[in-house]
Amino acid sequence: MSTVLYIPGDSAALALGADEVAHALKVEALARKLDLTIIRNGSRGLFWLEPMLEVVTPAGRIAYGPVTPGDVPGLLADNFLHGDKNHPLYLGKPEEIPYLKNQERLTFARCGIIDPTDIEDYIAHDGYRGLKNATGMQGAAIVDAVTESGLRGRGGAGFPTGIKWKTVLGCESDQKYIVCNADEGDSGTFADRMIMEGDPFLLVDGMTIAGLAVGATKGFIYIRSEYPDAYRLMEQAIVSANRKGYLGPNVMGSGKAFDLELRLGAGAYICGEETSLLESLEGKRGMVRAKPPLPAIKGLFGKPTVINNVLSFVAVPTILDKGAAFYKDFGLGRSRGTMPLQLAGNIRHGGLVEKAFGITLRQVIEEFGGGTASGKPLRAVQVGGPLGAYFPDALLDTPLDYEAMAAAKGMLGHGGIVVFDDSVDLSLQARFAMEFCAIESCGKCTPCRIGSTRGVEVIDRIRNDENRQKNIELLADLCDTMLDGSLCALGGLTPFPVQSAIRHFPEDFNRPSAAKRAAAE
Repeated sequence: MSTVLYIPGDSAALALGADEVAHALKVEALARKLDLTIIRNGSRGLFWLEPMLEVVTPAGRIAYGPVTPGDVPGLLADNFLHGDKNHPLYLGKPEEIPYLKNQERLTFARCGIIDPTDIEDYIAHDGYRGLKNATGMQGAAIVDAVTESGLRGRGGAGFPTGIKWKTVLGCESDQKYIVCNADEGDSGTFADRMIMEGDPFLLVDGMTIAGLAVGATKGFIYIRSEYPDAYRLMEQAIVSANRKGYLGPNVMGSGKAFDLELRLGAGAYICGEETSLLESLEGKRGMVRAKPPLPAIKGLFGKPTVINNVLSFVAVPTILDKGAAFYKDFGLGRSRGTMPLQLAGNIRHGGLVEKAFGITLRQVIEEFGGGTASGKPLRAVQVGGPLGAYFPDALLDTPLDYEAMAAAKGMLGHGGIVVFDDSVDLSLQARFAMEFCAIESCGKCTPCRIGSTRGVEVIDRIRNDENRQKNIELLADLCDTMLDGSLCALGGLTPFPVQSAIRHFPEDFNRPSAAKRAAAE
């Protein structure tokens, strides 16, 4: 009888040698005449343990990691195929590892468990139950369920998903669209990629439910060009869903149609902004549209369009399967459900943590992340991507929910958490924010296009001790102009990291210039 092994095909695991481990196992199996079945699953999100190898035993799946090709002969010699504990890489049952055990995995419940290319495996693990329920409901009832769940956009702004869907539902049109923003470009974020590589049918499922909810028959997934593995797996999932009747002219025998297509991104950060994404989908240069009209009323090709990010759509099947009340029971206040948080930067245990809203930033970093990888004291944490605020230690007890983060002059964004130790220079990080904006600006509005370029120049003058106080005042005025005058969040949010760096780390803007330091020496 064949022994089943799971080795992640996730991009992070591949970068750490998962393919080489799989090849080594095949070579050893051939030499030892072992009957092995190797399944390439997604990652469970414990990146410091990748590649994590799992073997199916009568007692359940047993994990070992991080495994290198050179470890394979020793693993086989130590009887790991039967889950033996003697090998130093033994981890036990994955679900009992504290990092996983202490999470609330709703969205990522299947990630790392199923074969992402096998639709039957998805169905066997409760997949498409939400869609089955949706096929027997009126569109308004589906929208009401999403609204009642409290689900808010997981891409950054936190806008109530149900309200957006209700607007599209109420529009009269011969054609409506569902568009998924999978252009995951924020620093320290990888949840979209993980779900597309580890549980792609979930995204197909959620978008199909959205189509039935608002009366849309066509959907597009806009995937960033740097995600070839995600693109390949999503493409396979769409083909399988069509063959099995979960997409196409008669979804699950409901008489309702929904089709999906993939599109590769244009390689621009600005295309993560919803109207720029729509422009790019239409074959144009990715530039921000002025609003109104909102995309929900006049979106793709001028038609009513639901546009949400990956994490928003993949939360929907759980809501339609287990009910709005079940989902709403997680979280607090106006932040309901769970949020997949991504730990990156100078962190000992980088990876994905799905928790109900309300856990504090400190708890995530210390209890899950294990502190800094360098062992040096933590100095700053950036939450919400390259345009997120820098938080000092004094703000680490801020709960991770939309309102609490906003009250602390920050934002939760896509849930990316990037950690810095005490070697970081926050004046350089502020400069990077302005430089990033200058490079990535679509150029349509002056505050973003020119303001970011001037911002780099002003910060350079501050760092060089040229009329420092006047330039700090000028930088504050410039940030206010960008915040209030930019057409979209790129220019409008760039002041967040700059202002937070000045507010919380003023000493980094008051150091002697390089020339003065050289003269003093």
